[in-house]
Amino acid sequence: MKSILLIGLGRFGRHIALHLNELKHQVMAIDQVEERVSAALPFVTSAQIGDSTNADFLESLGIRNYDVCIVAIGNDFQSSLETTSLLKELGAKLVVSRAARDVQAKFLLRNGADEVVYPEKQLAKWTAIRYSADHILDYIELDEEHAIFEIPVPENWARQSIGQIDIRKKYSINIMGIRKNGKLELSVSPDMIMEAQNTMLVLGRNKDIQKCFRI
Repeated sequence: MKSILLIGLGRFGRHIALHLNELKHQVMAIDQVEERVSAALPFVTSAQIGDSTNADFLESLGIRNYDVCIVAIGNDFQSSLETTSLLKELGAKLVVSRAARDVQAKFLLRNGADEVVYPEKQLAKWTAIRYSADHILDYIELDEEHAIFEIPVPENWARQSIGQIDIRKKYSINIMGIRKNGKLELSVSPDMIMEAQNTMLVLGRNKDIQKCFRI
């Protein structure tokens, strides 16, 4: 369990708070809008109304005590930039800030952000890849070259073992898990038999996966 400071409770920040709550982390949420703070109270540890560009206010929160500080401000880049810079000046261990464009990311990284996330850009890419082919069920980008895809087991692989298919040797792709009847099995072995109705999680370079499964 981690202690997390979440600044900004718009749609993006609210979804982060919901998922952090599901993961049982301790979350202090901050926003200038009272209604947003009130709405977040059921699923955060605590919340305050305040201006994150105010150094005295941020300092009062004990920034050094948080494992992660997430700046989820979406509609005011100046405030996001100032908040990011102040958090680092006050000794934040890890600052993750939201960006909408590459130029914003560059400024954030130069002014204190340890990492930057692009929710709109990342979702747009996921949507394009997920729905541009009939047999892609999910997609997780690991870096520019590598990803995890969830795809159905090809018909010509059915009733063969993972060892017989030998996808790792032929295509440099790893099978990370098999989903059977909605349940994900991550303990895969060479003698596991593939079934046509199953789906699988495969990890590898994008170009290798695309070539292997004709994506």
